[in-house]
Amino acid sequence: MDAGGIRGVRFAFLKRLVDPTPPERYARVIEMCKQLGCTSSCTSNRKTRRSRAVHRSDSTVVVVDHMGRPDVKLGIDHPQWKRFLRLMDEHTNIWVKVTGPERISETGPPYDDVVPFGRALVERYPDRVLWGTDWPHPNMETHMPDDGKLVDFIPRVATTKELQQKLLVDNPMRLYWPK
Repeated sequence: MDAGGIRGVRFAFLKRLVDPTPPERYARVIEMCKQLGCTSSCTSNRKTRRSRAVHRSDSTVVVVDHMGRPDVKLGIDHPQWKRFLRLMDEHTNIWVKVTGPERISETGPPYDDVVPFGRALVERYPDRVLWGTDWPHPNMETHMPDDGKLVDFIPRVATTKELQQKLLVDNPMRLYWPK
């Protein structure tokens, strides 16, 4: 699998995609990921038993999408956001994609309401953040985002050249193409 460029397994906990698979089955897949040297990537719904089983697994790297999908209306001081930061603090195998501002913003481009969340993650976990456009933007129900505006988001959350280097180059290389 590695020679074919496969670096991980993705779990999608979207309501319309989730089946009644028991959490133990996810644990088996995560253990196989560990044996193969793969990461586990998951969508960010932390509210289901299945997703908690993946998020709390210490046996492999877990990558959480879209900044953990915070409710930006609640702000960065809300207990929901602080719980996600505690999860990241307690499980150093969890990485997070600073992606999807178009999915969680209430105000739209330039995503001012999402910047504090992305910046908090990049500054607090500079060695465990990744970036991407989420192209081709699957499951968008209201609009198709402008990828240029998503790129403009980068220096607003990674405010130094060093943080940008980690977010865009060093961390993906270390995670997906370790030496």
